[in-house]
Formats: sequence, C-alpha cells, structure tokens
Amino acid sequence: MHFSDFHTHTCFSDGSDTPEQMVREAIARGMAQLGISDHSFTAFDTGYCLPPEKTQQYKASLQALKETYAGKIELFCGMEQDYYSAIPATGYDYVLGSVHYVQCGAEYVPIDLSEEIFASLIERHFGGDSYALCERYYETVADVVAKTQCDVISHFDIITRFNAGGRFFDETHPRYVAAYRAAADALLATGKPFEINTRLMARGMRDYPYPRAEICDYIAAGGGSFLLSSDSHRKEELMFGFGTVRALAAQRGWNILHSFKNVQN
Repeated sequence: MHFSDFHTHTCFSDGSDTPEQMVREAIARGMAQLGISDHSFTAFDTGYCLPPEKTQQYKASLQALKETYAGKIELFCGMEQDYYSAIPATGYDYVLGSVHYVQCGAEYVPIDLSEEIFASLIERHFGGDSYALCERYYETVADVVAKTQCDVISHFDIITRFNAGGRFFDETHPRYVAAYRAAADALLATGKPFEINTRLMARGMRDYPYPRAEICDYIAAGGGSFLLSSDSHRKEELMFGFGTVRALAAQRGWNILHSFKNVQN
C-alpha cells in the first residue's frame, strides 16, 4: 500500500507543528510521500493563513527538508488556495482549491468557523433560507478550479460542517441535491480529482468524511477520482481514518488515487 497525505497544515499557518515535525512523523509512520499545504493569504481574515512576508521562508524551509530527508520520504511543497485569495499560488508543487467563505456584498463570511456564525449568515444575508446559502456556496465551488488553478478540489461539501442531524438543512432536499450536482458536473468537466477529507472524523465531529458517500457516488458515476487527505493540523492526525475510507471506497467503487503524482499535470 502506498501511504501519502497531501492536505496538511503547519505552524506557518494554523497548524500546531513545524514542517520538520510533520515530516519526521510521516517517516515514522512509513509514509512514502507527504505534501504540506498551508493556507493562502486572505487580506480580510489574516489570523489563520500564511503571511505574504513568510512565503519565501515557507518555500525555503520545505526545500531544505526535501534535501535533508531525501531517500526517506518524498516531500512536496503545496498551498491550500482559498477562492478569495488575491495572491496567485505560483511556485508550488501542487495547489488545493478551497472555498471557506461566502461573499455577501463587501463582507466575506466564513462558513466553517462556528455554528453561531453559520446560523447568523443564514438569517442576516439569506433571509433564513438555508438552501439559498447552499446554492450560493455551490455556485462558487463550481468555479474553484478556474479561479485557483488548483490540482485537487478540497472538502467539496464543507458547507455541511455544522449540519449534523440536518440542523440547518436537509441534505436530501431537491434544492440542495440540485446545487451540489450542478457544481460537481462543472468540476468533473475539468478532470481534476476531488479529495476525500477526514478532518471532522479526526476531531470526533462525525464518523464519515467530506464529501458524504452519496456525493462521492455521484462524482464516481460521473467518472471522477479521489485523493485521500487528512487536512491534519497536528502530526497525530496524519492519514487519520484512511483505512476506513479505503474500505468504503472499495465497497462503493470509488477510484482512489494513492499518489499525488497521479494528478500532476
């Protein structure tokens, strides 16, 4: 089995560990490849992302680690590029494309920060219509490859982060299904893989990944492929739940790519 993980964060953005601590943990786990993909800069929300003035330090740090640990692990320098980041993601081995906000006029409201913010977003900007929010979100996601020039589509249905038990909307509702399917169709046409992201599993928030199985089934039926990712913010979370997801993928016929090299252009 080829062990790899390409969605990970370090203390250069909102992760807990240094890049070298992540690399050493990956080697200890027998991983063949590791990608580090800290958050791109968003000028309207700077608390979690890589500051522009540290970009060269970030790249140089990972290059030095590539050389130090050559022969032990293959290391890739990546970037999780937010849809609303104004600085293009250039000079990286790969790019993850993500949508973390919904733009409402001049305001960028995070959809995955807290349940309170999410509830307020629905009421303040969408008149209590949660499906209108979902439609706006998926319209944005549909454009994420074109906007970010990403290699992999990250956490496609992150809009469901606080929706356990249908708290805000019914994920089988025709409006919701139509919205995610329209976005999936647009992204399938790009040929880019979708990640299967185990972040909420690692945090004990639910026992299934992004995207949920029904969405993965739809993507797979459309010829789409997947790359497993932990979205780890601590070294202990590397490859979290990958065995569980691989078993589910085998059962349901999802095409899992085991190496980032399978998706490089």
